Amino acid sequence: MKRLRTSRCSGQLLSAQTRASSSCTKPISLSLHRATPAATTHLRPSVRSQSTVAPAFEDAVPAAGEYHADPFESEPPYPSPLPERALSSPKLAALHARLSLPSKLPLQTLTRCLVDPSADPNPHFNNANLALVGSSLLSYLTSERLVVSYPRLPMAVLFEAMRAYAGPAALANVARSWGIDQAAAPGPEVDPGLLQFSLDPAAGVRHTRWGYVRKEAAHLDKFRWRRGLSSRTVLDDEFGDTVHKPNPNPREQEDLAADPQRAADLAAAERQSLRDEAHAAVVRAVVGALYIHAGRDAAHAFVRAHILSRHVDLERLFSFKLPTRELAMLCAREGFEPPVARLLSETGRRSRTPVFVVGIYSGRDLLGEGTGASLDFARQKACMNALKAWYLYSPGQNVRVPSDMLSEGAKKWEPVYVDIGEVI
Repeated sequence: MKRLRTSRCSGQLLSAQTRASSSCTKPISLSLHRATPAATTHLRPSVRSQSTVAPAFEDAVPAAGEYHADPFESEPPYPSPLPERALSSPKLAALHARLSLPSKLPLQTLTRCLVDPSADPNPHFNNANLALVGSSLLSYLTSERLVVSYPRLPMAVLFEAMRAYAGPAALANVARSWGIDQAAAPGPEVDPGLLQFSLDPAAGVRHTRWGYVRKEAAHLDKFRWRRGLSSRTVLDDEFGDTVHKPNPNPREQEDLAADPQRAADLAAAERQSLRDEAHAAVVRAVVGALYIHAGRDAAHAFVRAHILSRHVDLERLFSFKLPTRELAMLCAREGFEPPVARLLSETGRRSRTPVFVVGIYSGRDLLGEGTGASLDFARQKACMNALKAWYLYSPGQNVRVPSDMLSEGAKKWEPVYVDIGEVI
């Protein structure tokens, strides 16, 4: 039976004479605490404030009239699990095997990919740096694939296609498809195989968005000025969004105070945005970790397998305001004959549900056709389909991209076709 130290249990409520101890009452120590410094550091957070066993390094007994506080009592707990615990986590090992990650990527780095800066602000233990590297790689590989595969895409559609492949919501869905579960709250006792982040906007730090901060950024939310595609391409981020700190309009704040339901909906949307950003950062961090530990080829193969292999319907990203005018200007720019609409077939003209099929011709060439309940609507649909057929031209999915030239022994680069841009 171990000896109880009443002086540790009583604290400062006892007098100095009562806390005095003789030299024969030396505390009992455990050999486990003396094993290695790493083991001592690992056991520090688990030491309770009121213990029946003294720490290993308390070889000397306090003299009469002295009081030495427990050095572990004042140490705050770690905000995230220790890296050594990654070796004993079955969830982490299963995730490593599920993603077919190479052995060069250690489990300690993978558990770091699951720690968001909002849970642990220390950059040596969170995924902020890895996510930055992965974000740059994802943006570069996705943009070059879209530009080479669809050289005629308008810039507005290209921004949305980038968001559909590598945006926060898309990457969050990828992370959830990997089977990554989130912890209820971050802490040192959490399994290293769980995603840790905080839903408190003021907790820790957030991931940095890179881009040029406009001079008028402080007033964008208030006045909502229109931004052209040229400025969005040069000044804003990879998705064409402004990089600025949100500054809500005071009038909107007053409206939210008067409408509790709308305020609750906005708060729920903000929490969902924080969840998506945390899950998306995991995907970016894994890509960055692969690039650092396994090299460029492994990171590129991982992005092609998990990101670029998903199907995105680009036709649904188009939105035309004046399709007939845009098609006429396109034919004039390319030297084609002016487009002419012709009725191809119809049925039920005098019924309640008529159907008209209209084709758009340039000379003898059929540019597109569309169906509708009226002649005008069918003509509009035909013009839209003709424009989509032009903008979605692709030389093939197996076309070479500029990053292929980084491989050793690559063939000589052949210039790819790049269109001059959209009409309007």
